[in-house]
Amino acid sequence: MATAASSGAGKIKVGLALGGGAARGWAHIGVLRALNAAGIRPDIIAGTSIGAVVGACEIAGQLDALEEFARELTRRRVLGYLDFNLSGTGLITGHRLGERLRKQLGNMTFEDMPRRLTAVATEIGTGHEVWLSRGNVVDAVRASYALPGVFRPVKVEGRWLFDGALVNPIPVSVCRALGARYVIAVNLNIDISNRGTISYISPMPGSDQELEEAPPVTAKNGMGVRQLLQRQLLGRGEDVPGISTVMVDAFNIVQDRIARSRLAGDPPDAMISPRLHGFGLFDFHRADELIARGETAAKREIEDLMRELDTRHEASGSRQMTVV
Repeated sequence: MATAASSGAGKIKVGLALGGGAARGWAHIGVLRALNAAGIRPDIIAGTSIGAVVGACEIAGQLDALEEFARELTRRRVLGYLDFNLSGTGLITGHRLGERLRKQLGNMTFEDMPRRLTAVATEIGTGHEVWLSRGNVVDAVRASYALPGVFRPVKVEGRWLFDGALVNPIPVSVCRALGARYVIAVNLNIDISNRGTISYISPMPGSDQELEEAPPVTAKNGMGVRQLLQRQLLGRGEDVPGISTVMVDAFNIVQDRIARSRLAGDPPDAMISPRLHGFGLFDFHRADELIARGETAAKREIEDLMRELDTRHEASGSRQMTVV
């Protein structure tokens, strides 16, 4: 007589790899909304950078609070969270963002999580890929999104860490190592991949002119310095990029090349790629649109995901059948 080994005999572990992408990460919220509505609840979530933030809030049951926070952001409120730093290892200390995260996650540890979570970071000096899966969740998440030159690195267990996108932008390999048999990856930078071509530029008359310098900013009580930092970080309009645009765009080009290489060697079972062309990496105030794009992208894949998961579940269950 054939009998199933257990009531969960056909269940396989599902992993979700949430990639980095700064403000584009709000699209992860929409992806999770669509997956949850379809009854797909990943057993394991591995996140890099903003992916670690959203993944932590999902598993901690704080996704609603994170979505509410994201939708309420305006340009002015985004600037309010940027505590500029005139000395040290980053333009922004990150304390205000850290305080906001602690408000949602408290002193939760990875051991308190009802499902498996891992945040990916990079160690300064060695370049080692660090998988954070124990201890304080907020500290780990802050380390995972500490963009070099923009945010201060974070010290965790004696190691100085920054953004994990430098080593593993879409952590499919982490999900596999933690036992996931089916891995769904979310790539926020697919439009960068599509732009990876070679262009030949011919000099044009007047093209050697330098950018016109902006007039100095002066104000009382140090506000001039703050305004200057905001302008330099975020740009001053007229399509003139700020420091953040230059740094983050360069960072994302490198991240994209690393992601393509790693995904080629360890591809996910399914890929969700929101169409995010035109969204800047500091457009945190555009959460409504980003969340909608993420949900739309996930819904495009739901039917195939459900079919493949059902097939995997059935195959797994048949292998666990025993003959008595």
